[in-house]
Amino acid sequence: MPVVTKGLTLPTRGHGQVIDITGEVSEVVRGSGISAGTVTVFVPGATAGLTTIEYEPGLIEDIDDLFERIAPQDIDYQHNRRWQDGNGHAHIRASLLGPSLSVPFSRGKLMLGIWQQLVLIDFDNKARDRELVCQVIGE
Repeated sequence: MPVVTKGLTLPTRGHGQVIDITGEVSEVVRGSGISAGTVTVFVPGATAGLTTIEYEPGLIEDIDDLFERIAPQDIDYQHNRRWQDGNGHAHIRASLLGPSLSVPFSRGKLMLGIWQQLVLIDFDNKARDRELVCQVIGE
């Protein structure tokens, strides 16, 4: 069974930025030469996560509000006490979301719902270039 691994680099602003990565992942699948299988997307690091949503402004704002209620930025975190980097909330948020997604595809096309997009959420408190690993497995 063929396996194709490709990295993607995305500039992010941090601070809960939600980025639609559906197009980039679709392009990796198309470029793999594999017609049916599964693509796994993984974000190395401990302050970003991946999920699927309907990528629209209202929901993006709702997600930001949700994470602020669950893991507020302005409370005392042991992580911040130890490292003084101010991103304890980012680590907690990312751990709740998770670092990877697996999506089936057929005929080179992701099998997503009509209103479903793949998104990266960067919870860190600074901008950076995020690396993603896409691994396509199939036939």
